[in-house]
Amino acid sequence: MSQVVYVVHCVDTEGPVDETLTATFERVEHAFGVSIEPSLENLERLRRKEIDLNGGEDACCLMVSTEALAYNNNWAKIDDMLAEALSEGFRNELPDSFGGGWIYSWFCMDHIGYELNPRKRDIGFHNIFEKYQLALATAPSQNDEMGFHIHPLPFNRQGNLCATHHFSNDNRLFEILARRILDHSWFPSCNRPGFHVTRPESHWFWEQFVPFDYASQSYDIDEQEQNDLANGRFGDWRRAPITWRPYRPAHDDYQVEGDCRRWIFRCLNMNSRIRNLRQEDVDLAFAESREGKPVVLSFTDHDYRDIRADVNQVRGLIDRAAKKYPDVQFKYCGAREAARLALGLPQKNPCGVTLTLDNGVFHIRSDSPTFGPQPYFAMKTRDGRYFHDNLDFQKPFFEWSYTFDESTFDVSALEKAGVAACDDTGNVSVAVMDMSSGVQTDRYW
Repeated sequence: MSQVVYVVHCVDTEGPVDETLTATFERVEHAFGVSIEPSLENLERLRRKEIDLNGGEDACCLMVSTEALAYNNNWAKIDDMLAEALSEGFRNELPDSFGGGWIYSWFCMDHIGYELNPRKRDIGFHNIFEKYQLALATAPSQNDEMGFHIHPLPFNRQGNLCATHHFSNDNRLFEILARRILDHSWFPSCNRPGFHVTRPESHWFWEQFVPFDYASQSYDIDEQEQNDLANGRFGDWRRAPITWRPYRPAHDDYQVEGDCRRWIFRCLNMNSRIRNLRQEDVDLAFAESREGKPVVLSFTDHDYRDIRADVNQVRGLIDRAAKKYPDVQFKYCGAREAARLALGLPQKNPCGVTLTLDNGVFHIRSDSPTFGPQPYFAMKTRDGRYFHDNLDFQKPFFEWSYTFDESTFDVSALEKAGVAACDDTGNVSVAVMDMSSGVQTDRYW
């Protein structure tokens, strides 16, 4: 659909976070290279931009603003926020051009593998995912979506820091996805990279399994004055196109257009020290839509801060842009719905997956092509361990097998095995077999 701006609110859903005054000043030193005595007086001076930070005064002011440091540091505060944010009244304060209310896309994270947890994150598999499953199941609107979010684990396993490699330090990513499949019959069609980090290994990983990636932070301002972000550190999108039109990345460079399968969407920040959504960015979305381009206007924030303020701010940006471009409509969407509508993807049935076990060989068949060349395969042992492995290809995109033997597991050692697969429109099929009975259960998203 041309001349419609599809608006997507991506919430990096990480649960409660806490931070001491000392830790705030440690972050300032890490980001700007200036050591300052922690005190409330110096905090106010930073907010007034009275301390020389070699050009980083504006960014630091955002980082330590009253709003930025007003953390939801327990689940009770998040619950209070959600009580209003999920309500019909709040969602409908500014309806879209079609009369629809606000929609959220919750990209849920599991905090796993930390040896140090200075921000008091809620550690455990599914802790955050299950909280939001319950909250959304009882919410007045059923239009919200759930996606996937993970932070690369740093070598020191400190929970408030980040890295750029998902696979060098542990297998958390593999196990989290295996547990989502086998415990909840769930798998993502949309990804939001933690700390906006994409590198070749994660680029190629998501290329196999997930069709929609809300990742790009292409921007017209460099962060050289911030030590921890200079020279493409962490979320490097310096070469990506500055446009709200989704693109398919190149195999060897996720930042440029190419012939990969998945779609990358631009997704800017709200009230962060970098790459914030501005009026000119929203105006660009409306202008590109007027030109007939497929436009998805997406932004991200965190549930450990008050998302209601961000919603109201973005509604103001949209309202002003809509008045400048009265011939362009806007529609609130979940991340998957926006991708489908903007790209004109057809409605179709999800892949029908059949599982059979024959003499220790697990056969997987799909009645239609999967998004990637193989589904995501997961196993749970009877002693409670979860694993992921590659499959043997019998017919790429349609048929695979896995052999249980001395090189893998004996069938008797397994409680469950299953697969999840997206198709190219973001339909998700999950099939799980109970290894004792051979009974298959299916779930489609």
